[in-house]
Amino acid sequence: MRTENQNNRNYNSPILTDFDLYLFNEGNHHKIYDKLGSHKMIQNGVEGFYFAVWAPNAKSVSVIGDFNDWNRDINKMNSIGNSGVWELFIQNVKDYQCYKYDINTKNGKYIQKVDPYGMLFEKRPKNSSITYSFKAESVWNDWDYIQNRDKKNSKEMPISVYEVHLGSFKKENGYFLNYKDLAHQILNHVKYLNYTHIELMPIMEHPLDESWGYQVTGYFAPTSRFGTPDDFIYFINLFHENGIGVILDWVPAHFPKDNFSLAKFDGTSLYEHSDPRKGEHKEWGTLIPNFSRNEVKNFYISNALYWIDRFHIDGIRVDAVASMLYLDYSRKAGEWIPNIYGGNENLESIEFFKNLNSTIKREHPSVLIIAEDSTQYPKVTESVENGGLGFDFKWNMGWMNDSIQYMRKEFQYKKYHQKDITFSMMYNYTENFMLPLSHDEVVHGKGSLINKMAGDLWQKFAHLKTFYTYQISHPGKKLNFMGSEFAQYSEWNCLSSLQWELLNRDENRKYFDFVKNINQLYINSSVFWELDFSPNGFKWIDCNDSENSIISFIRENRDGEQFLCLFNFKPNVHYGYQIGFDFKGRIEEIFNSDSSIYFGSDFPNSKNGEIIEKRFNNKNYSLQIDIPPLAAVIYKIVK
Repeated sequence: MRTENQNNRNYNSPILTDFDLYLFNEGNHHKIYDKLGSHKMIQNGVEGFYFAVWAPNAKSVSVIGDFNDWNRDINKMNSIGNSGVWELFIQNVKDYQCYKYDINTKNGKYIQKVDPYGMLFEKRPKNSSITYSFKAESVWNDWDYIQNRDKKNSKEMPISVYEVHLGSFKKENGYFLNYKDLAHQILNHVKYLNYTHIELMPIMEHPLDESWGYQVTGYFAPTSRFGTPDDFIYFINLFHENGIGVILDWVPAHFPKDNFSLAKFDGTSLYEHSDPRKGEHKEWGTLIPNFSRNEVKNFYISNALYWIDRFHIDGIRVDAVASMLYLDYSRKAGEWIPNIYGGNENLESIEFFKNLNSTIKREHPSVLIIAEDSTQYPKVTESVENGGLGFDFKWNMGWMNDSIQYMRKEFQYKKYHQKDITFSMMYNYTENFMLPLSHDEVVHGKGSLINKMAGDLWQKFAHLKTFYTYQISHPGKKLNFMGSEFAQYSEWNCLSSLQWELLNRDENRKYFDFVKNINQLYINSSVFWELDFSPNGFKWIDCNDSENSIISFIRENRDGEQFLCLFNFKPNVHYGYQIGFDFKGRIEEIFNSDSSIYFGSDFPNSKNGEIIEKRFNNKNYSLQIDIPPLAAVIYKIVK
C-alpha cells in the first residue's frame, strides 16, 4: 500500500508500477535505472524531476538540494509498501541542480547520501548528485557499426586492445581534456596504430584520482572530470563511426567506504555484507557487495546493461574476478567464513556471474565480457549452459608473469628458463585467453615495459620488439597499455601525461612505427586469430632449443595458410641455423623486427629458404637459414 506526503499529493504520480517493484525485489528488473534515481518528467502539466531510492531500513527519506535550500523538511519522500523504495515528484526542478537523499536511520541519526543511480555528479572534491536528462541532439550514428559487430564471432576475429587511462593520456597545461577532445586525439592515435578496440580504465564517477577509477561512488555516471554523459556519447559515437570498439573496465568486486556513497546507505549494511569477514577488503580499504540480496544483484546487473544500452559499449572487462570467486582471497585463517558446504568458493558471486553473463548474452550476444582472473577456477570462459561462468575471454595472467620474467633475464641465464616462454601452450586451450600487458605491469615500482628488457639501449628495443611480436603471434587476443606503443621510459603516473616528447627521438619513433606495422599484419592475417582457441591453429616447430634461446612455431588458419614464426631471444647471430619440418616447401619473409626502419641492425638474414628432404631433429625435412640478433621473423610457408 502506498503512503503519500500530503504536501505533494497533486504531483505524486509515480512511474514505478507494482510489477516494477516485484521485478526489482526479485532481482530481475534489468532496466531499473529508468525507474530509480532522478528523471525529468511532467506531472499534471508541470515539469520537474521524479526521485526514487531504495532505502528499506530508513525511518524517513527526504530529497535535499539546490531547489529547496537543502532543507529536509520540504520534500519528504513517500514509502511504497514493503518494497523498500521511496519516491517523490518535485515540480520545477531543473537540469544541473545538485541534490542528495537525507535519510533518517533507525537510530534517529540523519545521514546524507548521493543517488546510487545518479547519472551525473559534481567534480571532486565535491560529491553531490546532479539532476540530468540526456539531450535530444545526442543522436547515435553507429547503426551500421552495431549491425556489423553483431554478425561477427569474437572468437574468430582480430582483437587488439589499447588500454587507456583518460586522465593521463594527455593533459594541456596540467588540465584534463574533455571527452570530445580526448575522443579525437585517442581515435587518431589508435587508428594510426591499427588497434581494433580501446579499453577505458573505469570512467564511472570516483572521488580519488589515485584510485584510477577502481573505487566507484557513481556507478551510473561517466565521471564529470571530462564532461557530461552526452559528451561521453559523443566519444563512443565517434569511435564507432570509425570502426573502433570500446570496452569499459567495470568494478563489481568492491566499493569505497566514503560516507556519502553506498556504505551503510540507509544506516545499515545495505549494499555490503555486515560481517567484515565477508564484507571488507582490508588490503584495499573497500567494502564487498552482498550478492545474496536480490536488489544488490539487480543494481549491478542493470548497471552493466545500462552502459551497453545507453552508451552502446562493446564490452566490459570485469575487474578483480579472482577476489570474487574465493572467500579466502587474500585472507588469513580466521578472516573468512566457509560456504555452506565448508569450501572456499564464493557461491553467491559465482551465481551472480552466471546470471550477469547469461543476461548480457541473451540481450546483447556480440558484447564482449572479459574476466580479469588470476585463479585456476575452471570453465571461466565456458558457457553457462555448459556449466561455465559465461565470460568470452579471460586475461592470461600466467602468460604475462612468465613471459615478463623471461624477458627480464640476462641473456646468459635465459637458457635455464626456456619454459617461462613456452609453458603457456601447455594450458592454452583450457580457456579463451586474452594476453594482457596492462597498466598493472608498469606502476608501483615495476618500471616501464622497455626497462624490464635485458641489455643496453639497442638491445632493450630489440628485445621489446621481439617480445611484442611474440605476443602478437601467440594464440589469444591482445591488450597493451598506453605508452608502451612508443616505449615510454618512465613507469606510468596517473597524475601526469604520457611522455609524448619521446616520439621526437629516432629509436622511439621507429618503435612506434614497428607497432603500427605489426598490428597491421595481425589484422590482415587470419592465421593469427581465426583459430586462436583451436589446437589446429598452432604447432610447435621447436620449443626446446634453450641453449640458443630460440623458439619457432606455425600459426595456421582454416584454409590451411601457414606462417612460420621464429624468435631469437639473444643478441647472437646464427648462420645456417637448421630447423626440422614434417613437410617440403619454401618460406618467404613477410616481417622482420630487425629491419633498420624499426631501429634494427638490418642483419642480412635469409629472406627466403627451401625446406628440403634432409632429416633433422627427428623430422624428415629441414631448412637452413641465417637468423638476425634479438629478432622476430615471420615467414609465409609455401608448399
